[in-house]
Amino acid sequence: MNLKEIQDQLQLKPLAAPVDPDSIVIRTGYTSDMLSCVMTGALSGSVWVTLMAHNNIVAVASLLDIPAIIITENAQPDELTLARAVEKGIIIYSTPKPTFEVVGKLWELGIRAEET
Repeated sequence: MNLKEIQDQLQLKPLAAPVDPDSIVIRTGYTSDMLSCVMTGALSGSVWVTLMAHNNIVAVASLLDIPAIIITENAQPDELTLARAVEKGIIIYSTPKPTFEVVGKLWELGIRAEET
């Protein structure tokens, strides 16, 4: 499933969209609000669902080649975070939905965990 389909199905608001979401295929995802867990558990090409909205999310996503971050519960990153996301080619979305609901919707769409 491509990222644009996920964006549309979950009604996500793009905050930083430096690349075309139609061109990014997502097969797996990861959810955590602890950067150390993401660094050891998320796979390249994942969509990352988190409540965190600070600048370090872009650094971790860039390090792991994660193309998109969904920030839940209307948490809003600052302009520096969004600028870094654009610089690194990482799409950042916002949603008012809780993390649990977003992950459930991703599961319904067929986004499943892959073995690390």
